[in-house]
Amino acid sequence: MRNLSKTGRIFYGIAIAGMGLLTCYYKDFPYMLIPPNHSTVPGLTILTFIFGMLFIWAGGCIGFQKKPRQISLLLGAVLLLIFRFYFIPYEFMATSNYMHFGEWENAVKELALACGAFVIAGCFSAQNENALFRLLGKLIPYGTIFFSLTIISFSIDHFLYAKEAVNYMPSWISNQLFWIYFAGAALLGAGIAIILKIKTGLFATLLGAMIFTWFVILHIPKVIAAPVADRAGEITSAFLALAYSGIAFVIAGAGKKVG
Repeated sequence: MRNLSKTGRIFYGIAIAGMGLLTCYYKDFPYMLIPPNHSTVPGLTILTFIFGMLFIWAGGCIGFQKKPRQISLLLGAVLLLIFRFYFIPYEFMATSNYMHFGEWENAVKELALACGAFVIAGCFSAQNENALFRLLGKLIPYGTIFFSLTIISFSIDHFLYAKEAVNYMPSWISNQLFWIYFAGAALLGAGIAIILKIKTGLFATLLGAMIFTWFVILHIPKVIAAPVADRAGEITSAFLALAYSGIAFVIAGAGKKVG
């Protein structure tokens, strides 16, 4: 459905632009964009400003549908390159815990954003593209698959770290551990269903609605209540939830179009 895809694209654009604003304001990258321990990078302030402005521009273009295919392809390519040539070497070389599933959480979050960009690019037809965009366009079919794999990895996190995740739940929600496991099962089922193309429109819609619910009842209150020192991380997490919800809605719209 066109409206569902449009809503998802706008959510994703807002999230990307929002992370760009955060990058400029705090003069540092969002916690999941690149690995930690980068404070000694030469010219970090200038670098964060450039990246921040580019993210604001990219998010605005995607949200307002200004060359969305080309901008999404470029954004996805940049994020994918960061994942491939920065996150992966970092995990294997800078830490001895690379076999620990939780150590890859931020890398997977960044990969999910990259996949989302390719998912959005796939909603728009290619017209008179140059060789670069034709090459990047070959990655579009993998966007939905690898996004679904990241969703499955998030479901595993819910099972592995359920007791720790309880602390993130609002106090007014009863049976918190049950809901953690329920969310993990829902993520797992949605990820598998989308990969296997089982009622893709339905399961992607449910996935997007569930994550958007978390955005409203979990992340927004966390942002409001967070101490100043922790607020940047909470805002980033909220934008991630909004982005993932948007990606799921875009997949749902595409799935319903094809039946």
